[in-house]
Amino acid sequence: MFILSKKLLYIVSIVLLLFSATQLYSQDELNLYSARKEHLIKPLIELFEKETNIKVNLVTAKAAQLHQRILTESNNCIADVLLTTDAGNLWKADKANFFQSVNSEILNNRIDKKYRDEDNKWWGLSLRARIFVYNTKTVKKDELKGYKFLSDPIFKSRILIRSSGNIYNQSLIAHMIEKYGMNSTEIWAKGLVNNFARDPAGGDRDQIKAVAAGVGDIAIVNSYYFAKLISSEKKDNFRNLKVHFPKDEIMGTHLNISGAGVMKNAPNLNSAIRFIEFLSSDKAQKIYSYINYEYPVVNSVGIPDSLKKWGIFYEDNVFSSSYGRNLYINALSGFFVFSNA
Repeated sequence: MFILSKKLLYIVSIVLLLFSATQLYSQDELNLYSARKEHLIKPLIELFEKETNIKVNLVTAKAAQLHQRILTESNNCIADVLLTTDAGNLWKADKANFFQSVNSEILNNRIDKKYRDEDNKWWGLSLRARIFVYNTKTVKKDELKGYKFLSDPIFKSRILIRSSGNIYNQSLIAHMIEKYGMNSTEIWAKGLVNNFARDPAGGDRDQIKAVAAGVGDIAIVNSYYFAKLISSEKKDNFRNLKVHFPKDEIMGTHLNISGAGVMKNAPNLNSAIRFIEFLSSDKAQKIYSYINYEYPVVNSVGIPDSLKKWGIFYEDNVFSSSYGRNLYINALSGFFVFSNA
């Protein structure tokens, strides 16, 4: 009987060891392709891994590079989630048949319809406003209204903006097409080009720095870039700059999103859904807001004082998904914004 017990104990021990090894090598995983820079997404990934014990394998690259990689990998793509910036990029990914529809009660309840795809193939997770940053030494606050007013000749040689090849400007144009129509938007774009302080060069930070250096008076940029600069060690360089939220009688401030979708052939489907649901949680939304200086998509989550002091902006009731449709219309028309950019 004693010998039998020892044999039984030995067998049980072996089974337990095998079970432990299986658990070790079958840990839940998530393969994340991210167009957001690693230092921006890392705090979110670390918190997700800690709370779920799901290991995240991260691949980062620019949005266009990831898009091409997924096309090249085709059915061999191992990505579970594509995380990218701008509704325009999400729309392009959906039209390339990257995503699958997800039925998530959590996401349906937490993310407003205007910040997600109508078929639930992608979801907005943070907001950024396309604002004016202006030099208080050369611009009076009452000079500033909506985007359309920047085509007025009074702004000749005063406007700074990055190239029209950038998706942020393309989506702004798509929003304007939605509100003003194609013809009016095209006239505006030509007038804006005539008011450039210089040919477009660099990114949004470079436009802000150029205003501070006196190259131009007004920069059109995403809000979080300015928030980060005025929170940096060099914040004194920007002490004469302030924020204006564009608004006129037709259009309010352009808001765009960063967002994510579950890949069509996601090998870790449950982990993929859990990750996007996690990004809509209060904890994750606070990281977007308080660390990355973006606006949360969940209304109940607050914003830091650095954003509060800018005031309140008027948001149009425009669906983010319309940006992609209007980008396509824009391309078909042969009209490319800022043609000399």
